[in-house]
Amino acid sequence: MSWTVLHVLVRAVAAIRLPLAMLAVSALVGCVSSPPGGVQVVDRGQNQGRAPVVQRQPVRSGHYVVQRGDTLYSIAFRFGWDWKALAAHNGLRDPYIIRVGQTIRFDNRPVGNSQSVASAPPPTTSTVITQPVPSRPPVAVTAPPATQPARPPVANTPATTPVTPVSRSASGWSWPTEGAVISRFSSNGSLNKGIDIAGQLGQPVLAASDGSVVYAGSGLRGYGELIIIKHSDTYVSAYGHNRRLLVREGQQVKAGQSIAEMGSTGADRVKLHFEIRRQGKPVDPLQYLPRR
Repeated sequence: MSWTVLHVLVRAVAAIRLPLAMLAVSALVGCVSSPPGGVQVVDRGQNQGRAPVVQRQPVRSGHYVVQRGDTLYSIAFRFGWDWKALAAHNGLRDPYIIRVGQTIRFDNRPVGNSQSVASAPPPTTSTVITQPVPSRPPVAVTAPPATQPARPPVANTPATTPVTPVSRSASGWSWPTEGAVISRFSSNGSLNKGIDIAGQLGQPVLAASDGSVVYAGSGLRGYGELIIIKHSDTYVSAYGHNRRLLVREGQQVKAGQSIAEMGSTGADRVKLHFEIRRQGKPVDPLQYLPRR
């Protein structure tokens, strides 16, 4: 091949590569600048590893369809409501019986007397606009037929488990177990709604004040085996992550009475998660418990 022919070929290749290179550069610039109408690049990993935001205010939109095992108190606890307010909002009266398939509303449309289940078929799913509880946020669930109580009422009988003498604060509260506080209450709305107390597997968990057991089960995601005690029309307390529950719904308990064995259900270690709620809102338990 002569030098003249070779020179012509080199110039032709260069002429072809230059527009291609300019086109590639233009495409890269377009991706970086993301002009209106272009594709926006989103970093989907920027929130990974962060603690989920916890809903501290009552859910005020949507509704929930009662599932087997629910109680009015567990639903109120899950969605941040005072149980009395939720009952009044839905037209529920003493003894506050709810039924599978019944709709519990959180929006500004009270439903009158919700104790009478509508004759029309219940909705197939429950849609709730809420946090992420949870915590664990509730998800859409299939509602079974509304034909039987969600949880049959239990006679108010005293629990028969041992009672340990305890020291009470001026407001009548006592420590629910022995151990160091490893996580404190947070008031910023995004972290702990109570305190976590370290301990040994099977260690006694005690009622922090006199009251009635209104929930005992594992239906609230993130709490493991959970007990909720109603102390008055104002206060309830919650005890989560237990290994075994020793009392059942409807039983009366005294301060210092054994209600569960400490465990790690729904948790990454053995501990007790303890909450006090005043009119449905979490408060700092350390402001109520005796000073150590």
